[in-house]
This record gives sequence, C-alpha cells and structure tokens, in this order.
Amino acid sequence: MELKDEKHTNKSSPTKGKSHRQKSLSLTRILTRERIISLTTVAIVFLLWTLVTEKELISPLFLPSPIAVWAAFIDILQNGYKGNSLIFHIGESMYRLVLALVLAIVTAIPLGMLSGFSKAIRAALDPIIEFYRPLPPLAYYTLLVIWLGIENPSKIALLYLGAFAPLYIAAVSGVQRIPRDRLNASLSLGASSWQVFVYVIFPSCMPDLFTGLRTAIGFAYTTLVAAEMVAAVSGIGWMVLDASKFLRSDVIFVGIIIMGIIAIIIDAGIRWVQKTQLPWIGHDS
Repeated sequence: MELKDEKHTNKSSPTKGKSHRQKSLSLTRILTRERIISLTTVAIVFLLWTLVTEKELISPLFLPSPIAVWAAFIDILQNGYKGNSLIFHIGESMYRLVLALVLAIVTAIPLGMLSGFSKAIRAALDPIIEFYRPLPPLAYYTLLVIWLGIENPSKIALLYLGAFAPLYIAAVSGVQRIPRDRLNASLSLGASSWQVFVYVIFPSCMPDLFTGLRTAIGFAYTTLVAAEMVAAVSGIGWMVLDASKFLRSDVIFVGIIIMGIIAIIIDAGIRWVQKTQLPWIGHDS
C-alpha cells in the first residue's frame, strides 16, 4: 500500500506542478508591470480621497466621501433618477453616442480617404472642416436646435460633428503616408484601382484610422454633456447637469465615474479589436 501511495504521489505531483505553473503564467500575463502600476495609482487616489473626506479637509458639498458616492450609486441603481432607471439613462446616452459615431465612420472615413487621394476633393472640403473644427460645440449647438429641434436629432448631429473631424483628418493623413512605391507595385502586378483601394490603401490606413477613431470617441464623449444640456430629460450627461442644480455632488460623482468607466470599456474594446483582428498594425515596414 505504501509503495502504491508513493507511485500515486509521484504520478500526480507533475500534473499538480504543471497546473500550478500554468496558473502562475496566467496570473503573470494578467498582472503585468504596467497594470500593477496603474492599479497602484488608482489605489493611491482612492486612499487620498478617503483620507481627505474623513478628515473633512474639504466640505462634503464639494467633495463627497467614497461611502456617500457609493450610497448614491446604490440608491440610483435601485430607485432610478427622476423617474427613470440608471440603465435607461445610460442607454439613452449610448444611443446618441453610438449612432453619431456610426454616421461619422461611414461618412468621414470614405471622404477622408478620397481627400487624401485627390487634391481637388481635399481643396473643396478642407475650408469647411478647418472652419468648424476648432469651434466650441456650444457655439453652433443653438443653430442645430433651431434647425433640427430640441429632440435627439440635434444632439446626435452635435456628437456627429464632434466625431467627424478627427476621423476625416486621420483618414487623409493615413492615405498621404502610404509609400507611392507600394501603390505602383500593386498596379504593376495587374491590380485594378478598386482592388488597390480595398486591399492596399484601406489596410495601410488602419493605424491612422484607429487612432482617429479613439480621438473621435473621446471628443464626442466630452461633447455628450453639452448635447444633453438643452431640453433633455434623460442621459448620464443630463443627470450630472440636473444634479448640479441641486448641489448633489454625490450624484455628480456617480455620473462622472460611470461615464469614465464606459469610456474605458469602449477604448479597451477598440484596442482589443486592433490587437486581435488587425495584427499587421505596429509591424508595418
């Protein structure tokens, strides 16, 4: 029996050791040095926030404690805010944002690529893009409300204009950076103009397009609060603005944290697609 037990132990220990090594490797992949630094930064900020509020160095009116913010989040999660659930408010904001981004993608990228390929098209569109691009969103939002009304169309149009310019400029830049030899080589091998556009120009622009997309999402996201300022009764941005009227800093913090987390998730999703589905990005020669 003792011999059998020893044999059984000897057989099972390599398996256990292998399993332990696999778990260690998986943990090492997840907890990289950069992620540990990031988590440490978050922990330090949270600790400082807790200490400042516990010592009442700043009035709770301006800086609520983490416990107060958590309590406000639980209350909104259970009871909603101003008659609508938290999921409803998030859904309304995401509907406006996603629809505006989709419209920007299907228009800005083709126009930007055409502008990068044709100087005439670029000369026709550049004055319009360069004129409105530096303008603050609220400067022309009133015009959009007059033209499109106070409902979702004016809000989506504002987000669309905010996302259009970064995507357009990224597409133009991407086309202009393509080596001419690459295009000539494709044409000399018998590729048609359409094949060059689909299989050479578009993949070559991907690094710039993804950079432009991340910039466009960031700019549109910052414009979301402005888009929900006028005649809105739903959305995370509206919730933050409405809470500010009643000095509910805890609700304001809840809205800001939720918006930040959603933005991080969206950006992480884009980076995941870029890494897994477009492996040539970052290895272009």
